[in-house]
Amino acid sequence: MNSEPLESDGGSGQDEGDFNWDDFLEENGLLAVPHHAFKHVDLSLQTGLTPGMKLEVRVRGEPDGGYWLATIITTCSQLLLLRYEGYHDDRRADFWCDIMTADLHPVGWSRQHGQPMKPPEGVREKHEDWESLLETALSEACSAPANLLEGPHRGKNPLDLLAPGSSVELQDGEDPGVAWVAVIEENVGGRLRLCYAGAEGLPQKHARRWVFYLHPFLHPLGWAEEHGCSLAPPAALRGLRSEAEWDEVRQSISAQPQDLAITEDLFKDRPAISTHCFTEGMKLEAVDPSSPYCISPATVTKVFSDKFFLVEMDDLRGEKGGAGRGTSFLCHHGSAGILPVQWSLKNGVQLNPPPGYQGQDFDWADYLKKCGAEAAPQHCFPTEDCEHDFVESMMLEAVNPLSPEHVHVAVVTRVRGQHVWLRLEGVKQAIPELIVHVDSMDIFPVSWCETNGYSLQHPSKPQVQKQRRIAVVQPEKHRAPPRATPPDAIKQPENGQSDGAGQGNGKYCCPKIYFNHRCFSGPYLNKGRIAELPQSVGPGNCVLVLKEVLTLLINAAYKPSRVLRELQLDEESRWQGHGETLKAKYKGKSYRATVEIVRTADRVADFCRKTCIRLECCPNLFGPRMVLERCSENCSVLTKTKYTHYYGKKKTKRIGRPPGGHTNLEGGVKRVGKRRKRRKHFFVHKKKRSASLDNTPAGSPQGSGEEEDLDEDDSLSEDSGSEPQDELLDDSEHSEKKSQPPSPTPTDPGRRPRRRRKAPSPSYSDNENRPPSPKSPRAEVPEKLLLDSSPLEWSVADVVRFIRTTDCSPLARIFLDQEIDGQALLLLTLPTVQECMGLKLGPAIKLCHHIERVKLAFYQQFAS
Repeated sequence: MNSEPLESDGGSGQDEGDFNWDDFLEENGLLAVPHHAFKHVDLSLQTGLTPGMKLEVRVRGEPDGGYWLATIITTCSQLLLLRYEGYHDDRRADFWCDIMTADLHPVGWSRQHGQPMKPPEGVREKHEDWESLLETALSEACSAPANLLEGPHRGKNPLDLLAPGSSVELQDGEDPGVAWVAVIEENVGGRLRLCYAGAEGLPQKHARRWVFYLHPFLHPLGWAEEHGCSLAPPAALRGLRSEAEWDEVRQSISAQPQDLAITEDLFKDRPAISTHCFTEGMKLEAVDPSSPYCISPATVTKVFSDKFFLVEMDDLRGEKGGAGRGTSFLCHHGSAGILPVQWSLKNGVQLNPPPGYQGQDFDWADYLKKCGAEAAPQHCFPTEDCEHDFVESMMLEAVNPLSPEHVHVAVVTRVRGQHVWLRLEGVKQAIPELIVHVDSMDIFPVSWCETNGYSLQHPSKPQVQKQRRIAVVQPEKHRAPPRATPPDAIKQPENGQSDGAGQGNGKYCCPKIYFNHRCFSGPYLNKGRIAELPQSVGPGNCVLVLKEVLTLLINAAYKPSRVLRELQLDEESRWQGHGETLKAKYKGKSYRATVEIVRTADRVADFCRKTCIRLECCPNLFGPRMVLERCSENCSVLTKTKYTHYYGKKKTKRIGRPPGGHTNLEGGVKRVGKRRKRRKHFFVHKKKRSASLDNTPAGSPQGSGEEEDLDEDDSLSEDSGSEPQDELLDDSEHSEKKSQPPSPTPTDPGRRPRRRRKAPSPSYSDNENRPPSPKSPRAEVPEKLLLDSSPLEWSVADVVRFIRTTDCSPLARIFLDQEIDGQALLLLTLPTVQECMGLKLGPAIKLCHHIERVKLAFYQQFAS
């Protein structure tokens, strides 16, 4: 079938600006495939410098200079957090540097250029035999790419190096031993439009090709010669020019200089090709590349090596009883679209018999007998893992394989194993549903085209649908009786039962779930990220809607893994709902947990409220009711401490306690003499949090902020991550918002606990850990900041304490999470703050004002 009737992608006949994914999903009650389901898109967003890579950096503070190895700990745009080789897990000497200004080089650069390698003083003290340490590190080092540290491409995203005009080599689609040069004409988020060399003026169908940059057949220039492959144009182009003309093209290719920016490192994240065990003549089932909407019998016709083999779709019209001239395509062990015999039968999918097949019903046993062939055994195929996030009726964006320059709105209509069936929207002429592998590089998350500035083919917007929706909803506005809450507080017409049940046709249809971002977001959820969520999700199937809602909340958390833990199914208090597996990603690690989700609409409101209370946020933060201006819970006037008292986990612990103080929580009196020891114990054992939360007098250093306390999270399991750091911050917030310190303890009569602190601190003021009391006049910030210690020596905890003394104290969590110490603080600028911390202009300017005050004080007091 040719693609001529399917060049539909003038599409819906309306301007692309008319289409909005959020509106489309909301109006149709649909959900999008989660972004993390598209692994190739996630990889395209990563920078080339990753934690664990090593490089050479000029040693700071050494009078005679010299270079030493350092490991990348964290990246933040063009800022790198480095640790000298020899410090191992000791992070006290970590330092930040700007890749654009620092003296950085790949491993081995110093020896090549005759520069001395000399460790910093701290490494010399730890390792007397540092020469052997250096030799071991050099032999095992995974070096950062040289082109990202030096030259014109310094600090660039690897994807940007694949610029229009650059040349690459592409292996032939039928012979892995043949490759040809192609020029990049366009780079759309890693999806490359290539034009074969010498194909100018030839038919577009054969001259150009779209591939994602992680395609296994894409290579840098010079790859064919290096691997002993011949340089020849594809078979479809070969006969369109004479051999002499192609020789001229080869000479021009060999004469052009090699682009040093495009190296094999650019393609290191593509899937590895493993060995296969197919032999010639084996039969299998395959998705026909020329008609990617049907599955038919196919044959392995040639084995090139232990990596590649050729598959041809069976066609019995050529020679009776044998394979005809069907479509041929190159495969490897992990190729999508090749399936074992009987896969269609086992998965309830129609198998199309090969053209020329005689008989009504196709039977594999008879077919193999007639052909005298054997079926490829099951072990030849990769193990089919059904763990993915594609569900029927979910939306995404997909390439039209018959017109690859067009990307369409698509909906998942069927899921079988690792293959999904997609219906493309916005085509002029309907085409059958496409069969696509879940790891295909031709499918993308919603809004991918918009993000990359590419045209999306979308369906025409039906005007009737919107009018019909209004006709259903409007009468309920008059019928809905007023609740006990004020009429201006909650929008009743779109309450859960009325909107959802009426529209959803059944008790399993969930109403719209609204995100009321003005409500109190609690200690776990980032209020800024909550505000960026869509106004509502649904209506639709309860399980699907609530799963999407919880996924959005997890991604809106300061620490997604922490929220996932809070939502994890509690075996002791089952809701008898529907268990669903949710995922979270945090600091490069993936987490998975089973979460209880209700299945019927009548339990949605109670589920949302209970979940909010679990997350210690306002019970109206999300649910089937929309909060317009004033929340019925009056959550805006409550501080975090008071709010947790009413709705948080500490509520049950406070019942029955005598009034008049905050110091006598559970266990508070029994171990007064061991208070300091228990505070440190708190960082490791999360379950003792409520028992020791208010056990420390207001004004005392919460968790002391010393490096050994902050480092204790190193011993936690992967599931815990660095949660103690969050709890350090939460604890500080609890104690700092108390206006009255508790009465002195028996062991320390009349003394102010704050005076007991002896640990060194940056000491920017005398009351660094205690904000002014509401009853006293507001403490004016001095015009000139006086520092008792150099910011270059500040630890992460010191920086956090300083930020908490300013009017930007809510941002202290970001500094703690990103491990910003004093050196990194001095490197921060307004663009860096906006990009790396995700702040809007106003808060970023306010924060930078305090950073500039620190810089000024540093230059005046300590820069000699």
